[in-house]
Amino acid sequence: MDNGIGNWPTLHRVRHPHRVALIDGVTGAEYTFEQLDLRTNALAAALRVRGVGKGDRVALVTLNSPHMLEVMFAVAKLGAVAVPINWRLQAPEVNYILRDSGARLAFVSPQTAALARAAAEDTEVSELIEIPSGDQRAAGDASEYEDLIAAADTERVVVDVDADDLSMLMYTSGTTGFPKGAMLTHANHHWNGINNLTAGDGVGPRDVNIASAPLFHIGALGVITLPLLYIGGTTVVLETFTPDAWLAAVEKHGVTVAFAVPAMWAAIDASPAIATADLSSLRFGISGGAPCPVVLIESLNAHGVRFCEGFGLTETAPNVCVLAVEEAIEYAGSVGKPVLHVEMKVADDGGREVAPGVIGELLVRGPNVFVGYWNKPEATAEALRDGWFHTGDLATCDEEGYYRIVDRKKDMIVTGGENVYASEVEQAMYRHPAVAEVAVIGLPDEKWGESVTAVVATKPGADVSEGDLIAWTREQIAHFKSPRAVHFVEALPRTATGKVLKRDLRLQWTGDGSAVHR
Repeated sequence: MDNGIGNWPTLHRVRHPHRVALIDGVTGAEYTFEQLDLRTNALAAALRVRGVGKGDRVALVTLNSPHMLEVMFAVAKLGAVAVPINWRLQAPEVNYILRDSGARLAFVSPQTAALARAAAEDTEVSELIEIPSGDQRAAGDASEYEDLIAAADTERVVVDVDADDLSMLMYTSGTTGFPKGAMLTHANHHWNGINNLTAGDGVGPRDVNIASAPLFHIGALGVITLPLLYIGGTTVVLETFTPDAWLAAVEKHGVTVAFAVPAMWAAIDASPAIATADLSSLRFGISGGAPCPVVLIESLNAHGVRFCEGFGLTETAPNVCVLAVEEAIEYAGSVGKPVLHVEMKVADDGGREVAPGVIGELLVRGPNVFVGYWNKPEATAEALRDGWFHTGDLATCDEEGYYRIVDRKKDMIVTGGENVYASEVEQAMYRHPAVAEVAVIGLPDEKWGESVTAVVATKPGADVSEGDLIAWTREQIAHFKSPRAVHFVEALPRTATGKVLKRDLRLQWTGDGSAVHR
């Protein structure tokens, strides 16, 4: 029996085979649930011939497309495990994920093929399968991907998949500088879907979603896209995001619900095209990944976009709490209340719940919480204790039950919706021969939410510029992780025990020592 997410297309094929599941935002091609089920059956059969079986890992280093979601469902039908990978990473970073996950093969886009090929060296990846680009699909070019589907049997591959089997490894940066693979089960996605359906204004089978943020991110994948496919709705998939393409797609396809990170919402709001765009179909937009400024919410409201905010984590698949549309302005700064099947509390270091308004660590539990980090038992034991997931976020809960994230225990910076850990950037910059000391902080940025900023003390006699350090760091790690600015100091401020006072650094350049800005 299949209790996995790969069975979703099959169930909807029985109930409403001709309902549209996916729309290609580049070509306009539509895929019904019947087509989605048959195509993923064929793809699963083709993968089985290539030796992919239950528990095997299949990587996806691809741009957004309906085919990326097809691969995820096909992999799930085999009881295998999908590993979506951020194509903005550098080859050594992707190589680490491929080696750590033990992926057997990888799907790539023409735009990411060179990266994947370089990253696949000295890994278990035996084959790269190319998904056609949007331009290739629009031109009707022949492709290896479509040939695989056309040549395979569309009969269902029978595999026993339990709800508690692994479905995905979603890699999230770790404070050690090495990514951690969050192990998400099929049940995690089921319950995340139910939580999404019942949260705030919710989503339903008649909704049309637009997937414009990269689907290797849990936010783009899990906030609306997977839950809506779970309930039988429609998703328009954009290959890449531009505000004008987003606005045109919303109008053309009658999009009703949309997720984006604050930087994307800001770009949409700033586009001249929004003045004439017809957004009347949009029931609500939701933001995540970083706090959304009130002025931006108000401006979007003025353009007719009803707006809400959510909070989630890779490890929770991701929905944890939602601030409803009608509360977005009144309770600005809050991330709202827990979704239906999630429990939350703010606790002290001993795990005891603190009083309302007192800062503590945010703890979460529920059926959407992951089962641990792949190959990292110590990190798993640290995160999952006494039945709770210890998020590492500092938070408060007021007397009305509204939660607010006030700081990050692990010095995580959220820039343009991307999670960046200061320690990883610091480790990279410490490898530069001119750097004696470095501290990386997030400073408020109108466009990106937070801007990665390095404070550097150089070695005696060193001659290095801000531009030199930024360019050098971009060769070591992904561009979005690299500093956008470098400030030089004689020495970093430290406590008596030698710890860097990052609060003092933030205070020096912003007048505000807190790590999270609004």
